[in-house]
Amino acid sequence: MEQVVESKSGAHIRLNDERWAHIIEGHAELDGLRPDVLETIAKPARIYAGSGGELLATRELEVGKWLVVVYREIGKEGFIITAFVTRRIAALERRKQLWP
Repeated sequence: MEQVVESKSGAHIRLNDERWAHIIEGHAELDGLRPDVLETIAKPARIYAGSGGELLATRELEVGKWLVVVYREIGKEGFIITAFVTRRIAALERRKQLWP
């Protein structure tokens, strides 16, 4: 099943089952958090620029624990590359903030 969510720029970002399986294979802590991953794209706290043209949407899951969703937009379409949880938000804050 493919799910699609709209990013802050209006692009339709997709997440299919194959990509989701790949993500949770490397980040088992995300199992059960697929809705949170999609919501992070739709309602991020901040969006940062990646080093290769990708975007990093962030949202705090609990105090001091952040969900980071890495995705790419190509025109008005896009896809999720990966996602992970971190407590090292300072490392992300050194990147260029694109939104808000």
